Amino acid sequence: MSEASGTPNEGKPRFPFLVPTIIAAIYFLAHLATATRYGYFRDALYYLACSEHLAWGYVDQPPLIAFIAWIARRTLGDPLPALLLWPALAGAARIVLTAAFARELGANKFGTALAAALATTPAVWYVNDHQFAMNAFEPLFWTGCAFAVARMIHTNNPKWWIVFGAIGGLGLENKYSIAAFAFFLLAGLLLTPQRKFLFSPWILAGGFTALLFFLPNLLWNIQHHWPFLELMRNIRASGRDVVSSPAAFLAQQILIMTPATLPFWLGGLWFYFSAAGERFRAFGWAFIFTIGFFLLAHGKNYYSAPVYPLVLAAGAAATEKLLASARFDARPGMHTALKVTMFAWLFIGILLLLPIVFPVLPIDAYLRYQKHLPFGVPKSEHNQDEATLPQHYADEFGWEDMVAQVAGVYHSLTLEEQSRTAIFASNYGEAGAVDFFGSRYGLPKAICTHQNYFLWGPRNYTGEIVIRIGTKPEDARDYYESVSVAATLNNPYTMPYERKPILLCRHRKKNLQTDWPDIKNWD
Repeated sequence: MSEASGTPNEGKPRFPFLVPTIIAAIYFLAHLATATRYGYFRDALYYLACSEHLAWGYVDQPPLIAFIAWIARRTLGDPLPALLLWPALAGAARIVLTAAFARELGANKFGTALAAALATTPAVWYVNDHQFAMNAFEPLFWTGCAFAVARMIHTNNPKWWIVFGAIGGLGLENKYSIAAFAFFLLAGLLLTPQRKFLFSPWILAGGFTALLFFLPNLLWNIQHHWPFLELMRNIRASGRDVVSSPAAFLAQQILIMTPATLPFWLGGLWFYFSAAGERFRAFGWAFIFTIGFFLLAHGKNYYSAPVYPLVLAAGAAATEKLLASARFDARPGMHTALKVTMFAWLFIGILLLLPIVFPVLPIDAYLRYQKHLPFGVPKSEHNQDEATLPQHYADEFGWEDMVAQVAGVYHSLTLEEQSRTAIFASNYGEAGAVDFFGSRYGLPKAICTHQNYFLWGPRNYTGEIVIRIGTKPEDARDYYESVSVAATLNNPYTMPYERKPILLCRHRKKNLQTDWPDIKNWD
């Protein structure tokens, strides 16, 4: 794609990769070094199960994460360090991409280095990049779309719409929320002189490219009657999620992005609405619209995290421009001291929060640290209220122990009984754990009505003998003629609802084969 003359970085050296790459490498190695501190995350176990049932869609997510899991298992395998390598790589790529985006905004050597440091500082990304899940990959697609638009503006070349469409279409195969961001980015362009790009025929080519990438999942959703929309309706109706006030939501934005970055991303937002950033103002509007959307829609606090590279990169570019002003020419010592202070400020800022979001401490040490926090760790769901640990930690504990207890019950039965015994889990985390660890204990695959497990069905089980996980005895008695507590779970670090006893149930009152459609659990 050709470039127009007179670009902001004309005459400057090519993008300085060295410092951002070093920062990204350190971040990547830190994630690998802590990969085995706790255990497999609930959602990762589910995505591994999905990788055994490859499809163009799933009830609660598009297919990309299952496909990545399929690739992971057939290359490096699924030991925890090998599995967490993939989100750690995505996090490292986000750091370099944020620096590259800053470069498009006019940053040079210091600005790109600062952008990389800013992309390393937010607390929320230590959580996301330590989990094999969609959230680790999401910022790459959002920032990639923004980068394509920045290149379009920078080069005055509307052919970048094709790149935008390819990234956006692939991003839709990761998480549907990129559609909202893409819409807000287009709305931002409409509000600025760069709206001229919206009237280029190349935008149609970009839209067609996005549709081609998204089409398989679109057809899957149509074929299955839009299960994701049904799921979203159920979640809203259940009242499961914590609804934060606007003030609380904004305060949590500051916390999850680490308070030390606040001056920089506010400065980045200011940059877009200043004369210096006028050409790129669409990104400022996109940021405001995205934050406003998730605030009004009562989204979880981390839903908006992928939009922050836009303002972090702009903050780095604006900071470099400020330090290059004439007021510092006669004070080179102050100039150097300010640069060092900024990096130290960011390092200290994340260091203070790191144990909350990154497993650097043994669990007992973390609990002691948590007691002395001057604030409570934000909760996004009401079922976290009684948990000892934040959910991102609690959901890494207890899985193999649970499977071992299930195996004890299963192998207490005769071989003939085992052939008729279903292991019935209440949620996809429990079912995923049985599917993942169960081969070590000679267990069959689990059945479950939660999320996509419902579509995989009850197989050949009728409910004659069932090992039930995650259900209270009094609730199970409504469905079985005989219910007994066969084992107990009491790991204090798990989510409270994962401490229910394991039940041995006999003679289900309704046959699983015929009752399955009526016990669907999409929430």
